[in-house]
Amino acid sequence: MTFETTRPVVVVTGASSGIGRATAGELVARGGQVIGVGRDPGRCAAAAAEIVAAAADGGRFVMLRGDFALMADVARVAGEIRERTGRLDVVVNNAGGVRDRQLITAEGLEATFATNHLAPFLLTRELMPLLTATAADAPGTVRVIAVSSSAHRASRGLRWDDLQSLRNFHPSGAYCQAKLANLLFTRELAVRAAGDGVVALAMHPGAVASNFASHGDEQMQAHMAAIDTVPPEEPARTLVWLATDPEPGRAGGRYFHRMAVEEPAPQACDPDAAARLWTESEKLLAEVGY
Repeated sequence: MTFETTRPVVVVTGASSGIGRATAGELVARGGQVIGVGRDPGRCAAAAAEIVAAAADGGRFVMLRGDFALMADVARVAGEIRERTGRLDVVVNNAGGVRDRQLITAEGLEATFATNHLAPFLLTRELMPLLTATAADAPGTVRVIAVSSSAHRASRGLRWDDLQSLRNFHPSGAYCQAKLANLLFTRELAVRAAGDGVVALAMHPGAVASNFASHGDEQMQAHMAAIDTVPPEEPARTLVWLATDPEPGRAGGRYFHRMAVEEPAPQACDPDAAARLWTESEKLLAEVGY
């Protein structure tokens, strides 16, 4: 399937379940053109069938498959997106998650950091020419949205000597560091892309009733089971609003919850850390061939 160049196109990663599935479904039900990305074949097929069945007003949807712990898959998916559309209006970097132990990928990267930070960094970088070309005709409507977490507050700052938690790994600590990285990436992207009309934004969804903790350790699973959660459709409403409403397009670098601006932790607002993270991320990707 290819997409019409006269109507906006949105990419939603992690679209096979939870927040991503709800976001993609709502956009397509509103007549949007959406490219979803998911990992698990069964969940991808089920989500695609449900989303396509609910499409309205010319809404279109296609699901691509990729494991975003692997940069090779991220690069391949980016190429498939470029083949399918001549425009790109929004990227929702939603895919991520927590692990129950340290996992080193075939590329030598730590899986939590790779999936939550390096994958959206690489995907956005690879799609930036398409985003900027689209923004040339509609500045402010083209957006890159990061799904971060209030868990970033638990990280006092990035550990520059161990960004991937290779030497000192704790499942929750690695996740919190990666979610802080999401916000610093958004801050730096907002600065770098502003001149091209691309707006970088971030949000946190709150505690969501999804399969988020299914790969987490016992502590994480117990925590999620004990707290109040919201259905995925609630944060999806904020993501749809961030993707489509004029107000979020006014200024980049902002952090939202429930369609309202929220102040992140001070360590997420450090411009020097944001710039350094960009450089360090490029180095890590170069080491694995990207």
